[in-house]
Amino acid sequence: MRLTQWTDYTLRVLMYCAATEGRLQPVTISEVAESYDISRSHLTKIVQELSAQGLLETTRGRGGGMRLMKPANDINIGAVVRATETDFNLVECFDPEHNQCRLSSHCYLKGLLGQAMRAFFAVLDKVTLADLLADPQSVVAMPTSRRLAAKPLVPGLPDKVA
Repeated sequence: MRLTQWTDYTLRVLMYCAATEGRLQPVTISEVAESYDISRSHLTKIVQELSAQGLLETTRGRGGGMRLMKPANDINIGAVVRATETDFNLVECFDPEHNQCRLSSHCYLKGLLGQAMRAFFAVLDKVTLADLLADPQSVVAMPTSRRLAAKPLVPGLPDKVA
């Protein structure tokens, strides 16, 4: 599964606003766009959506900008991803309306991928925006599984991130 650019940028905007919480002047779209080298017009649409969802407070005009509407501890990352992603159909058979797979009646892949998707969200549901700004070795860091540590996670790549 790969998150869309929209979700990626959404998380970046929220993290940027959380990291600057307590600052006198609000964060501007231009500031975030320049920091991440992202299109200003693309970010404007994302900020409007975050405002409509009640996550950002926006103020127009001179001295305006955006701030988190609720504390970073109250913004759940799983909920944000669910609200911004549009398609969780990892494979054709996840969508009964468009499923043309002839193996559906005796295939275990759908169940396995569904279990993986639930595990993905179970992890994200435990994380708040505040956790994303914490020490990388804190709550968000996952313990290394002995079973996974025996083999590289991706052949040819180291299994530990420096």
